[in-house]
Amino acid sequence: MQDQDRGSEKEIKPSKTRSLVGFFAFAFTVIAVTLSLFQLYSAGIQPFSAIYQRCIHITLIMTLAFLLFPATKKASRQKQDIYFYIDLLLIALVFLVGGYIIFYYGEIIERQGDWTTIDVIFGLVTTFLVIEACRRTIGWVMVIICLSFIVYAYFGPYMPEFFAHKGYSIERISTLLYLTTEGIYGLPLGVAATFVFIFVLFGSFLQKTGGGDFFINLAYALTGRMTGGPAKTAVLASGFMGSVSGSAIGNVVTTGSFTIPMMKKLGYKPHIAGAVEAAASTGGQLMPPIMGAGAFLMAEFTNTSYLYIIKVALIPAIMYYVTVLFFVHFEAKKMGFLGLPGDQLPRIGETLKNGLHFLIPLGILIYVLVRNFSPMMAGFVAVVATFLAAMIRKRSRLSLRDVIDALALGGKNAITVSAACAAAGIIVGMVSLTGMGLKFSSMVVSISGGVPLIAIILIGLASLVLGMGLPVTASYIVLVILAGPALIEMGVALITAHMIVFWYSQDANVTPPVALASFAAAGVAGANPMRCAFSSWKIAKGLYIIPIIMAYQPLLLNGPFWEVVRAIVFSTLGLIAFTAFLEAYLFHRTNIIEWIFMGVAAFLLLLPSFYTDFIGVVLFFGVIFTQKLIWKEEWKGLLGLQLSKKNLVDAFHGR
Repeated sequence: MQDQDRGSEKEIKPSKTRSLVGFFAFAFTVIAVTLSLFQLYSAGIQPFSAIYQRCIHITLIMTLAFLLFPATKKASRQKQDIYFYIDLLLIALVFLVGGYIIFYYGEIIERQGDWTTIDVIFGLVTTFLVIEACRRTIGWVMVIICLSFIVYAYFGPYMPEFFAHKGYSIERISTLLYLTTEGIYGLPLGVAATFVFIFVLFGSFLQKTGGGDFFINLAYALTGRMTGGPAKTAVLASGFMGSVSGSAIGNVVTTGSFTIPMMKKLGYKPHIAGAVEAAASTGGQLMPPIMGAGAFLMAEFTNTSYLYIIKVALIPAIMYYVTVLFFVHFEAKKMGFLGLPGDQLPRIGETLKNGLHFLIPLGILIYVLVRNFSPMMAGFVAVVATFLAAMIRKRSRLSLRDVIDALALGGKNAITVSAACAAAGIIVGMVSLTGMGLKFSSMVVSISGGVPLIAIILIGLASLVLGMGLPVTASYIVLVILAGPALIEMGVALITAHMIVFWYSQDANVTPPVALASFAAAGVAGANPMRCAFSSWKIAKGLYIIPIIMAYQPLLLNGPFWEVVRAIVFSTLGLIAFTAFLEAYLFHRTNIIEWIFMGVAAFLLLLPSFYTDFIGVVLFFGVIFTQKLIWKEEWKGLLGLQLSKKNLVDAFHGR
C-alpha cells in the first residue's frame, strides 16, 4: 500500500515540486482536504450553481498549484526563498479574483454586458493566473496554445484571409473568459470540478484502503501460471486499476512497481517489461467505468448519458486488451517464458477471501449508474461505499490519519487535470468567439478530400503533435473542438467521431518521441526510455487501428445486432492476425509464406465486408492448420523457411 501511495505521488513529478514543511505543509494538507470535502458535499449533499462550483474549485486548485510547484528551476525546493513569497502573493490574487465572483456574482449578472474597469482587470489577472498555473503543472506547450488563441481573437482582421475575422477587444476577451461559463469557467473545468474530481477521490480511497493491492494480486492469481504470466498479470492488473484510476502514468507507477520487477525476474528485458506495462496502462484510460476524464467530457459534449458512453466504449476497450494480451503471449512463446511456480503466486481463494469486500464499491457504482443517477452522485456513493467496505475488515480499516491522507491525496492528484481543463476553457472560449472551429474543420475536409480515412489519419497525426506537450484530457478537448466537426460533416456519427478523437488523444502515452507512460515505465524498469517507447508503440498498435475500424464498422453498438456481432468477431480475429504478423509468430515462428498469408488475412479481416471476412478467415485458419498439423519444426528448419529478423536481414543482403 505504501508503494501505491508513493506511485500516486510520482504522477505529479516530485522532483519538480517543493518539499513543504511546517506550517505550509500543514496549510497544503488543510486546503487539499477542504477541496475534497467540498467536492464530496457538492456531489452528494448540496449541489452548487455551475459558476460557484467551478470558481471555488479552481481557486483551491490554483492555491495548491502555487504552493507545490515553484515558478522556475532556480527556485529552492527546500527553503522559503523570494520565489516562494512571490507565490504567496499570487495565492492572494487567486483568492481576490475568486472571491470577487463568489461574493458579487449577483451584481455581475445584473450588469451583464456593461462591464466595469475592475471586471476587465480581474479578468486579465485571472487569465494570467490560470495560464501560469498551467505552465507550472503541464509545461509551455499548453501556454503557447492558449496565448496563440488569444492573439488570434484580438488580431483577427490581420490574419490570412481563410482565418480572418472582425477581431475582438481586450475588454470582450477578458470578460468572456472571466465572467461567463464560455471561458475559464466553461465546460472543461465544469467536468473537472464535478465528475472527474470525485472519481479521482474514489481512486485515492481505493489505493489507501489496499484495494489496489487486491486487484493486482487477483490478476497475479488468475494469470501468473500462464506463459509469460507476469506480463499477462501486468495487462489484467492495469486494466483493473485503470478502469477506476483513469490515469496511464498513475497506472504505470502503481501496478508497474509490482509487475515490472516480476517480468524482469522471469527473463524479460527491461525495456520489454516497461513497454508491456506502458501499453497496458494506456488501455486503462479506455476501459470503463472511469476512462479518465474522457467519458464525462464526451457525455457533456455530445449531450449523451454517461452510462451510454461507457456502454459503447466497453467492446473497443476489451478488443484493445485482447490485442495487447496476444502481443504478450507471442513474445513470451518466442522467448520460452513459462509462468511462475505456484508457490510464488497469491492463491486465488485467499486473495478473494482477503479482498472480496473491495468488489462491493464497484458493484454499487455500476448499480447506481444503471439506475440513471448522475455521475457525481455515483462517484459520491462509490467513495462512501469504499470507506464503509474498508471498515468491514481489520486489515483494510482506515484510521482518521488514513482518511485525511486519502482526502489530501485526492486534492493533490487533481491539480494537473484541473489546471489543464481551466486552460482548455480559454481555448474553447476563443474558438467559440471567433468561429475558428468551423474554419479548421472545413480545412480538414478540404485536405482529406472528404475521405474519412484520410481525415482520421490527419487527426491521429495532430493528436501526436499535441500529445507531446499536453495531457490526454487537454489534447482531446482541443482536437474534438477543432477536428471533430469535420468527421461529423463527412457522415461519421457524433459518438463515433468523439470516440475516435478520444482514442487518438491517448497516443502520446506510448508514441515516440514523447511517450510519457513509456518513459515512466522505463524509469521503473531501469531501461532506455526510447527503446521502451518504441517497444510499447508496437505493442499498443490496437490504439491506432481500432479507431479506424470504429469509423467503418458498428463496434460502438450502432447497427443491427448481427452486424455488430460480425464486426466484433471478425475485427478481433483481424487484430489477432495483425499481432501474429508483427510478431512473426503463432504457435511457432512463421515461415515466409505463413507470414505473408497472415498479413493478408489481417488486412482482409479488418475491412468492412463479409466477402473479405470470409477470405481472411480461410487464410487465417489455413495458417493455423499448417502450423498445428502439417509443418513440423524439423521440416521448417530443413527447408529454411523459418522467419526471423536475422534471416530477413541475411536475405536482404544476399547472404
